[in-house]
Amino acid sequence: MAKVGKRIKSAREGVDRNKLYALDEALALVKERATAKFDESVEIAINLGVDPRHADQMVRGVCVLPNGTGKTVRVAVFARGDKADEAKAAGADIVGAEELVNEVQGGKIDFDRCIATPDMMPLVGRLGKVLGPRGLMPNPKVGTVTPDVASAVRDAKGGAVQFRVEKAGIIHAGVGKTSFEADKLSENIKAIVDAVVKAKPSGAKGTYLKRVAISSTMGPGLKVDVSTVTA
Repeated sequence: MAKVGKRIKSAREGVDRNKLYALDEALALVKERATAKFDESVEIAINLGVDPRHADQMVRGVCVLPNGTGKTVRVAVFARGDKADEAKAAGADIVGAEELVNEVQGGKIDFDRCIATPDMMPLVGRLGKVLGPRGLMPNPKVGTVTPDVASAVRDAKGGAVQFRVEKAGIIHAGVGKTSFEADKLSENIKAIVDAVVKAKPSGAKGTYLKRVAISSTMGPGLKVDVSTVTA
């Protein structure tokens, strides 16, 4: 069994792993126990009553967090001409067409989010095996294949979080930093839970939103009373 360090042991003290905490109480504990030497991220895990192996139970989407993520996001845009100019003006870090496709095929992936205009998708489609496993493949369902590249870039830079349910029926997402004020984190959490609820697929049966937990990067997970994170 791996040895538990003093810091982690201390962070776990006073945390009841079986209790359902109200969101404000859980956030206070998460912030209090974030003692790492860096600004830890706050993460949410949402357990859903779906089986993603079935196409009509897949859950995915995008949520623009009202208070951002606290992270610097590098955005690449596949576009030509006027759309390329719009992307640059909106703050895109990398903009290109064929030359950018060649760079990515060669293994150069210096970005965190990828956007493309619809006319570029025949080219970008060749990168599926490279971008897909990294969760970077542009997709119209999450607004990253769009003619309005300027808005997409601004959203990505401003705190847009993409979410997708994993095989076990869980969605993981970052919702800010422990340096954020508790009310800002609360707003972000409620926004992403609301987005997940709105993305409920037609094939979902029974209880959809089953469990919610939050934690900091190095801290313990706390179960949250679902009624305190929904409108």
